[in-house]
Amino acid sequence: MRWDLADQVPFNSYDYFERTLIKPNGFREYDVRWLLGKEVNPNGFVVLGKSYGTFARRVLGQRRVVVGHDFRSYSQDVSNAFIIGLLSSGVDVVDIGLALSPMLYFAQHHLNCPAGSMITASHNENGWTGIKLADGLSSTLGFEGIRQFKEIVDQGEFESGPGSYQACEGLFDHYLTDALSGGPLQRRLKVVLAAGNGTAGRFVPKVLESFGCEVVPLDCTADWNFPRYNPNPEDLAFLHNISEATRANRAELGIGIDGDGDRIGVVDDRGNEVFSDKLGLLIARWICPQHPGRSVVIDVKSTGLFYDDPILRESRTEVVTWKTGHSYIKAKVAETNAIAGFEKSGHWFFNQPLGRGYDDAVLSSVHLLRMLVAAGAPLSALVDSLPKTWQTPTLGPYCADEVKYKVIAGVTRQYEEDRARGTLIGGRRIKDIITVNGIRFVLEDASWGLVRASSNKPSLVLVAESRTSRDQMYDIVEHIQSRLAQTGQVGKYDQEMPPR
Repeated sequence: MRWDLADQVPFNSYDYFERTLIKPNGFREYDVRWLLGKEVNPNGFVVLGKSYGTFARRVLGQRRVVVGHDFRSYSQDVSNAFIIGLLSSGVDVVDIGLALSPMLYFAQHHLNCPAGSMITASHNENGWTGIKLADGLSSTLGFEGIRQFKEIVDQGEFESGPGSYQACEGLFDHYLTDALSGGPLQRRLKVVLAAGNGTAGRFVPKVLESFGCEVVPLDCTADWNFPRYNPNPEDLAFLHNISEATRANRAELGIGIDGDGDRIGVVDDRGNEVFSDKLGLLIARWICPQHPGRSVVIDVKSTGLFYDDPILRESRTEVVTWKTGHSYIKAKVAETNAIAGFEKSGHWFFNQPLGRGYDDAVLSSVHLLRMLVAAGAPLSALVDSLPKTWQTPTLGPYCADEVKYKVIAGVTRQYEEDRARGTLIGGRRIKDIITVNGIRFVLEDASWGLVRASSNKPSLVLVAESRTSRDQMYDIVEHIQSRLAQTGQVGKYDQEMPPR
């Protein structure tokens, strides 16, 4: 069934609101996202609610769904439309209202409700909306689940029946108690906490204050216009502001939380930005000796230092590399019974007994702060204990959804040919190629470059790391950029590399 007929009539017409708009490009690898009005309309969210209610009943065998939403000018209305669809499909709805994504995941456990939906577009600009859809406790839909969900949407044959509505009060208090169940900090830490005017500012300051931190709030007033920058822990503007505030307040670290509270970004006591993959390695060094033989999962964007770290080797820790994406890493952590999973983007996943396997920036902050107190050293000293590497920020050049996977396939073939020919990149030959998610080519000195298709927007993702020098890092990233430019399919980058 076609749900895109509303874009054939004027946006401000009655016909637009009579019809249903759901653009197919919004169904991505592990969530669904659209521009509200241009790609999806309120009737579209009613249909999406009917579809997920049908999915819950047919696929999950569930007749109860927990629902939450983020803070945007329209999120409450979008959530209400979605709930109308759920109710008409014959499922009971438990509405937790304004929440972080990890609060929704916690609510599933707290209420024993495997079906759940979080209305959020994460850190995307105002104007975007979307849904993170659960297919179990600590589990969200990946590629196959999204395909099944879209099939139900497309067929338009929904379950029906009476459903009930219940507003869930007081969930945050239970969430806070659970997050701090290990007790308060043993030493008071001064922490700059930045929310980028996103939803996290409503909740996280209270958690860290209750934990025993002296919190210096930065942009913690919710404002759906995101007036200074998007709440994205990989955004250099976001990190630079945290850095300035950390130095100005002489804090022991600065923590940035993304728009829906499932990702973390950090600067150390000197105000230096520390990429989340290296922080993940520090956390792994702390927890893995306590859980010898348990694996850790990392995404393809993460630092190569995991593979030859002596502490992880001594702890018999297998390092499993997997696809970028919160649904993929969650699933791999569960499948391998890993003690934790880490993504460069700041999604961290702690498995039992440290967590329930889902990504939660609050719990990540708690574990990071506990590690810092246990180490008895400033964060900068812990970072300095790691071997020196030079990493790029995550770069995102525009590339249309319709062509981005073809671009990656073509670039992959070129780098495979480079490996066969012995082409030098940054003065080194390609030693290995990893194609679990895009292409990551590894050079003879363990330096590497990665390019992959973004799973949640029309963009590519480019990252590089050098073990040798800053110049080599630039050589690698510029080689990839040149290859991409030759395709004629790549547009403006979301952020630029600093000057050489």
